This record gives sequence, structure tokens and C-alpha cells, in this order.
Amino acid sequence: MTDVPPLATRWALVRVTGPSMSPTVRHGDRLLAARATTARPGQVVLARFPSRPGLLVVKRCVREVPGGWWVEGDNELVTDDSRAFGPAVVVGRVLARVGPRPGRLPAARR
Repeated sequence: MTDVPPLATRWALVRVTGPSMSPTVRHGDRLLAARATTARPGQVVLARFPSRPGLLVVKRCVREVPGGWWVEGDNELVTDDSRAFGPAVVVGRVLARVGPRPGRLPAARR
């Protein structure tokens, strides 16, 4: 896999920007994530694309592919995911939404 920067700390609090994961998570939601390099299909993760290593994204893992994971947003109308940038490298696993609507994230609707 291509080198991408890992999460700087074991835990991360991230704020969602944009509609790509709606309705699961929305613009402005704050998520708690743990540093991770493995995932399972259906999990919501933090990932980076080797073609854009400075960009940290929140996406859902679809399947493992050569070079990493195929990740997609839950909003099919927004394609800023593997459909545009190719395989991604998982750098964290989203554990929960901490605000403004605290709780666990729902499973994929597909």
C-alpha cells in the first residue's frame, strides 16, 4: 500500500464537513474515532486516498481491493469517494457520534 499519514494520536475527535455520508452522519456532526489499520465491510472509517494523502475522509468500507479498501459515502449522489479517487487506506475506525446527536452509528442501508 502507498504511504499515507496515520492518525497523529490513538483517539481522534473529528468534525464532519459535507453531505457525503448523509443521512448516517451529517455536516457538523462530531465523531469519536480510534486509530486502526483494519476494517470490515460495512464499518464507518476514517481513510486517506494515496492520490490525496492530506485529505482525511469519513466513509463506509465496501470491500477490500488491491491497494486498500473501496470506500463509499452513504449519499449516492456525492461521489467524493473511491468512485473518484480509487482505493483508500483505513487510518481509523469511527466508534460513535458525540454530538450534536450522541449515539452509535446505524448500519448501512444498502
